[in-house]
Amino acid sequence: MTTQAWELPFRGRRDRIKQERERPIQRECYACDEWSEKFFVRDDENPYTTEDGKPFLWIRSRQVGGRSIVWGRQVYRLSDLDFEANARDGFGVDWPIRYADIAPWYDYVERFIGVSGQAEGLAQLPDSRFLPPMSLNCAEQHVRESLMSHFSGERVLTIGRCAILTANHGGRRACHYCGTCERGCTTHSYFSSLAATLPAAAVTGRMTLRPHSVVHSVIYDPTSGRASGVRVIDAETQETLEFHGRVVFLCASALESTRILLHSATERWPDGLANSSGQLGHNLMDHTMGGGAQGNISGMDDKWVYGRRPNGIYLPRFRNVSEQHPDFLRGYAYQGGGSRMGSARGNDMPGFGADFKHALRAPGPWQFRFYGFGECLPRESNQVTLDPDRVDAWGIPVLNIHCEWSDNERAALNDMSIQAAEMLEAAGASEISTFIEDNPPGLTIHEMGTARMGRDPETSVLNGWNQSWDVPNLFVTDGACMT
Repeated sequence: MTTQAWELPFRGRRDRIKQERERPIQRECYACDEWSEKFFVRDDENPYTTEDGKPFLWIRSRQVGGRSIVWGRQVYRLSDLDFEANARDGFGVDWPIRYADIAPWYDYVERFIGVSGQAEGLAQLPDSRFLPPMSLNCAEQHVRESLMSHFSGERVLTIGRCAILTANHGGRRACHYCGTCERGCTTHSYFSSLAATLPAAAVTGRMTLRPHSVVHSVIYDPTSGRASGVRVIDAETQETLEFHGRVVFLCASALESTRILLHSATERWPDGLANSSGQLGHNLMDHTMGGGAQGNISGMDDKWVYGRRPNGIYLPRFRNVSEQHPDFLRGYAYQGGGSRMGSARGNDMPGFGADFKHALRAPGPWQFRFYGFGECLPRESNQVTLDPDRVDAWGIPVLNIHCEWSDNERAALNDMSIQAAEMLEAAGASEISTFIEDNPPGLTIHEMGTARMGRDPETSVLNGWNQSWDVPNLFVTDGACMT
């Protein structure tokens, strides 16, 4: 059962003094509160460094299940618009794979994890193997219909595509909309490795799970030219241990996998294991977020929201799909949704006393919000290196992270805001306000790159199988490949 707010010392809110001391970076994540802070690292034990005035907010989890316990559960297929982007506009190197190569594996994964959503038949957003979709509320349905009419089907608002079950699936129960996802799902209705992949692996009888193991480095055998295992530090005893195998997979998240490779440097590769290309650590990316608009939707005063739907809307990319925008490359999409304002609206209203409180008992107007997420261009200057002077609680050198937005990302953020307002106007919204948030890289928690895949070992770390060009039994199977 989920612990209730009144059972916690700070009633579910944050112990600000404790979080400032232990998690000054992690607390910036929306999901890190008194309930869930145990799922986030302590920053005082897991430091990293950045250049003054150029912050990067690295949100991390280090426990069995990792960030899959607290992730937002939104799952969208890439299309050939994404797979071919580097080749088309010249940023980065051409990906060695295309949508057709990955489509069968999208199918396989989606059938296993369970993805709910609505098929829309859009080329820029391929449909998944869906469980039944969650329902749009009345305000969202109104905006969807308005956009379909006003933009002739070019801008399609749909329910979010999420790894949350809307029907019993694979021995897991359907979501009952309790709305406390980031605290951990007791019914296993949302996908996490704890709920799905680890139990499936355990059933095989061939899995050994060893928690409290901080990976120190990959062990490289210069005689065979292959990786022979990994070296770990027991987080509780500080004991150094080695585990050996025929194949080594790094899937520690993009920056952690690259950190391990950098710290596994050898005489042959003094700047990081398997780094003959010199690209290890470069081309760090995250998505931008925070351009958008909100407004009030009139009417529907007899309608209300029931339950806590753990999902919002999604409006896929429409920029640079068929025509090139003059101000920026690539594109962006929106999340968000409609909701009915409650008594909390009184915080921003004048008044006091019994009449004021009585008026707030009635529901307020429907409000709709578009919140944009945009693509970041791969740039070699956005990079990570090992800091020569800092180590973590286990004596392992920490990362120095250099990452900043370019004019391209800022131009797309600006357009997000303009277009969000235009769409709300098309839906007949009133009291429209726009915003552009100044969020630093990292906060979107979609970090990618630093061990890119490619077609040429001289310009990439990995091939199309996420296999190291230099060490053939070493694979990096996380977002590090995607630049």
